[in-house]
Amino acid sequence: MKFVFLLLTVVTAIELTPDNWDEETTGKTVFIKMFAPWCGHCKAMKPDWDRLMEEYAESETTLVADVDCINGGKEICDNNNVKGFPTIRYGSVNSLEDYKGGRSASDLREFASKLGPPCNVYTLENCNNKQKAQIEEYQGKNKEVLEGMITSYENSVADIESTFKTGVDGLNVQFKQLQDDKEIALGKLDDVGIVRTLLSKDITGVDTGRYSTEEGGEL
Repeated sequence: MKFVFLLLTVVTAIELTPDNWDEETTGKTVFIKMFAPWCGHCKAMKPDWDRLMEEYAESETTLVADVDCINGGKEICDNNNVKGFPTIRYGSVNSLEDYKGGRSASDLREFASKLGPPCNVYTLENCNNKQKAQIEEYQGKNKEVLEGMITSYENSVADIESTFKTGVDGLNVQFKQLQDDKEIALGKLDDVGIVRTLLSKDITGVDTGRYSTEEGGEL
């Protein structure tokens, strides 16, 4: 039985390459894991991801798949500016978004269940009124204008990421300074280790206020 299950997983799992990309993704919302075979985190989530791929193997609207960024899918990963592994993205193949949810089996399954069929010029029946209005508006623009809109969007994203990185770097510097200041301040304090030892041994000679039961002692 175990062998049969493994065989089914292998058969139903889809690994995307430039050769099968169009065939497998057309008309579907995708949920894809871009990985490297040597990546520890990728190996850890592989069983859960394989089961998810199996669950959606027959779906007509949602594709859950793998992309091997080191071997057959390297071109796909390069085109999508994949920098780390695993990188999980979802949405329309022409506008993939970063998945930022949890990576447990339940998190992945819940997210996948909420993915609807894609909205584009070929599947208007899947679009809401706002999306339909955008499609109607953009269809009247020439190629240069559309490319300019995409470039502007990508530049804005890059600026936001850069601002975020700069802010984080500044916080790291500030944290390092605060940490150094703390260590310096602590270093200026007189150590009380010996004082603690004296108290624990009760050999200070100081009256501790304890009552004595000896004859003539304090009651």
